[in-house]
Amino acid sequence: MPLHPSAHVSTFCRDALPPPALWPDLLLDAEGGAEGGAEGVDLSFPPQLNCVEELLDAWVARGEGDRLCVQGLAHGAEVRWTYADLSAEVSRLAHALVDDLGVRPGERVLLRGANTPALAACWLAVVKAGAVAVATMPLLRAKELGQVIRKAEVRYALCDARLLDELALARPECPTLVSVATFLTPPDAPLLDLDALAAPKPARFEAVKTSSDDVCLIAFTSGTTGLPKGTMHFHRDVLAVCRCWPPECLQATADDVFIGSPPLAFTFGLGGLLLFPLSVGASTVLLERASPDALLPAAARYGATVLFTAPTSYRQMAPKAAEHDLRALRRCVSAGEALPAATRALWRERTGVELIDGIGSTELLHIFISHSVHDARPGATGRPVRGYEARVVDEEGNPLPPGVVGRLAVRGPTGCRYLADERQRAYVQGGWNLTGDAYLMDEDGYFFYQARTDDMIISGGYNIAGPEVEDALLAHEAVAECGVIGVPDEERGQVVKAFVVPRPGFAPTPALARALQDFVKATVAPYKYPRALEFCERLPRTETGKLQRFKLRDL
Repeated sequence: MPLHPSAHVSTFCRDALPPPALWPDLLLDAEGGAEGGAEGVDLSFPPQLNCVEELLDAWVARGEGDRLCVQGLAHGAEVRWTYADLSAEVSRLAHALVDDLGVRPGERVLLRGANTPALAACWLAVVKAGAVAVATMPLLRAKELGQVIRKAEVRYALCDARLLDELALARPECPTLVSVATFLTPPDAPLLDLDALAAPKPARFEAVKTSSDDVCLIAFTSGTTGLPKGTMHFHRDVLAVCRCWPPECLQATADDVFIGSPPLAFTFGLGGLLLFPLSVGASTVLLERASPDALLPAAARYGATVLFTAPTSYRQMAPKAAEHDLRALRRCVSAGEALPAATRALWRERTGVELIDGIGSTELLHIFISHSVHDARPGATGRPVRGYEARVVDEEGNPLPPGVVGRLAVRGPTGCRYLADERQRAYVQGGWNLTGDAYLMDEDGYFFYQARTDDMIISGGYNIAGPEVEDALLAHEAVAECGVIGVPDEERGQVVKAFVVPRPGFAPTPALARALQDFVKATVAPYKYPRALEFCERLPRTETGKLQRFKLRDL
């Protein structure tokens, strides 16, 4: 389908979109640009659209500006912003981006920070200014940041001052990055302080009149090679995911208080902790540290009614749930990895709340198979969300009958558009998004997760590419060869396990194992390190030298 005229001055994103023939089928109402849509879901979007206007400014325009919007901490002080407060803050930041930093529509702006009201305001300001938000996880190291910056040709970065070190290390290898500004900046620090630039600006900023199919977000995910893939999402995509899964499965209202653990750099967290609450006029609590031990008391303190986190966290929190006042909690959402039936039962037993399971992907932006609290089925992820279609297919893309395991194929109002990446051809086939998951469907249309169809390791809700961990280990002088796989773990679903062949002169001792683990933590994001490490004399390989990971799994 033809794209609407773009408001972007920088044409980078339009130029980097996959060829139209490689796009998935999009199920939108006719007004939205494609045939299809879903009964009961408005999937029509005007040609001109800036999603921040509908998510934020529209509430102020309707006289709802005094409603509580965002809570959290900044510099150790409590922040309580209404919708009017957040709108004013976002406008001031947008003025600073345009007037002082020189950001133009279509240019990419990297965001680096923990979940705070400040980070949320920066994300909204970037999009309101017509630029493209490229959010990154706070745990990423210089190597990983550099890959993202170079891939998206990022020109500007907004960074929590406390997380500047790794970005500074990456910057010399990133020639496109022309400016780095910090937020939550300590007084008198010799940094380009975004908050100081924004403080005197007007509290009103007219949103850039972007096209509904202008890119507003590049979300990065890691493939099995460890090389980052940028998924490109439009302004209309942001609103589409707000109109499909939440009304049907979450059934949130303006009185809800959202809380959770996923970073805003994950699309699971972006939706659950920012987009979805704003879409219904609710409030959200953003926690810098949201470990299971911190999440329970925070949920009690803020009177949270909607909780988003991974199955691992629910399992860890369940035994301590009775120690906290969770009477306000009415909706609990699990995603990021498969939800064990035992974890679902344990959480329901300890809290009385049925977990809402769901599967989504960065490529489709958010959840596309799920259930409500009223139609949960033990062991099942659920059924396709309104607006989406799903089926189980064989290797040729042919639909399989109920009860047969195959590849999950999905299509809907959102879909995979990789940033200049040949892997688009593998993810989208015949108009369907192939998620890399093996599923079976029963006679009633419920989908049951079986396994990943690639070598991705999913541990504690994080996607970890085995080859990336191998690369980190191989950089250590003691490692001759290594192979990395995921092994089952009751608490985390899977953990990373490394098989290491040491170089001559290095004894395979527990001390060396700990040193290698620490080395990986310092090289890539710490959650990727091998929690299990086994030394061996050789690795199983084919005659052509390829590592046989299936034999490692057999071990």
